[in-house]
Amino acid sequence: MAARLNEALGGWSGVRITPMFGRWGYFVGETLFACFPLKEKERDLWIRLSTDDQARALRGGRIRPHRRFARRGWVELDVEAPEDVSRALAWLRRAHALASRTARIDEHKEA
Repeated sequence: MAARLNEALGGWSGVRITPMFGRWGYFVGETLFACFPLKEKERDLWIRLSTDDQARALRGGRIRPHRRFARRGWVELDVEAPEDVSRALAWLRRAHALASRTARIDEHKEA
């Protein structure tokens, strides 16, 4: 599943994928917007969403609040089968858009 996610996200604008703390980290600039385990047996994708998107995701089922970072907009979902990748990509697109906006704001602050 990690290979499918990495292939898809690697083609998105500004995305950098790097291993970190036993997970693939998905960044736009310095903003982390998702991560997925490096270990084949682990399948919990973490995604950072806006407050509104987090609430929408949690209402939809099969997505749960992140065990430690829910207050920061993070959710978890299991990516165990190919059909789970499509569902995950829909939420990852929203997370990527949020991270892209955050990265642009950060660039303007530094200028």
